[in-house]
Amino acid sequence: MKPIPRHVLPVIVFAQFAGTSLWFAGNAIASELQQAFGLAEGATGNLTSAVQLGFITGTLVFALLSIADRFSPSRVFFACAIAGAFFNFCINWLASGLSSLLAFRFLTGFFLAGIYPVGMKISADWFAKDLGKALGWLVGALVLGTAFPHLLKAFGTSFSWKMVVAATSSLALLGGVLLFFTVGDGPNRSPARKFEWGAIPHIFRSADFRAAAFGYFGHMWELYAMWAFTPLLLIAYNETHGTSLPVALWSFVIISAGSLGCVVGGYFSSKKGSPKVAFAMLLTSGICCLLSPFFFMLPSAIFILFLLVWGFSVVGDSPQFSSLVAKTAPTEYIGTALTIVNCLGFALTIVSIQLLSKLQFQLAAIWWFLFLAPGAVFGLASIYKLLKR
Repeated sequence: MKPIPRHVLPVIVFAQFAGTSLWFAGNAIASELQQAFGLAEGATGNLTSAVQLGFITGTLVFALLSIADRFSPSRVFFACAIAGAFFNFCINWLASGLSSLLAFRFLTGFFLAGIYPVGMKISADWFAKDLGKALGWLVGALVLGTAFPHLLKAFGTSFSWKMVVAATSSLALLGGVLLFFTVGDGPNRSPARKFEWGAIPHIFRSADFRAAAFGYFGHMWELYAMWAFTPLLLIAYNETHGTSLPVALWSFVIISAGSLGCVVGGYFSSKKGSPKVAFAMLLTSGICCLLSPFFFMLPSAIFILFLLVWGFSVVGDSPQFSSLVAKTAPTEYIGTALTIVNCLGFALTIVSIQLLSKLQFQLAAIWWFLFLAPGAVFGLASIYKLLKR
């Protein structure tokens, strides 16, 4: 078998980051959109939810139709990069109020379904033997992009929101072009021969696949809620202890620590295997959930160090769970498997975030993250089945 060209992984990582910048951009310019269109205070949260809902809808449709398995993944990625860039740019061009903004953000999220999970499918087709390491780099770049809006908020930016929209649309388009023309489909691709309504039930019949998928679901219950409430936890810490921790800056550092966790976990997966790395990372983040009330009462230096460990581990298992999903799925339905698992996982994030949103007005901040621990417990119980085998 021919060696994989050196440019393949860097281009996939860049293309994924470029494509999903359409997602990150909404967080970076949310306050500017609120002012420009005269939106109510709660409307910015609705814009974020619109992208999430669009992504969940898109992944469900793509999974039901087995798009990434029946058609060339690189062509799907390219087409969705074009469509996502177009609807993102429509904010500059056609948006006139909240309804149109919600529609364009929903459609952008819909076509992200052909970028994020399909990018992982392309990685699986190229790096079948060392997928955990490859996905470690890929997800690590995405984590850094997720944290980036907090850095913009910390230092401010001289760029107008329209320039940010135009730049992210151009970046997404560039990523799609580079991936399609310089990488293409991997040598291990095994396309589905025909459309089957029963593809998803067929995928879930595998006990190993269910173990990997359920582990991922437990991980997702914790991940996005932890990210969403980290700034609020830091604010509550400042109010409780009379400190002045820079919330936006530390939010960026804590969340971006996860990119290092993904890369380090990827390298360890080559030696120890993805199940062990995923279990260790999820166990660490689950322990952090349970110990969060204790560390909330400690001096700020120790509290920040604790959050850095949590930020490192809370997403460090994500690429390994995705690797296990790809490896335990039928070879002709790897794309469908990754897509439906993403769909269900992101749907769970909405539930856990809404739960903490309700609890923040009923409980002190010190207790919030205890309610994320059941996700870690469920995920650990699921992935332990793979460890035993």
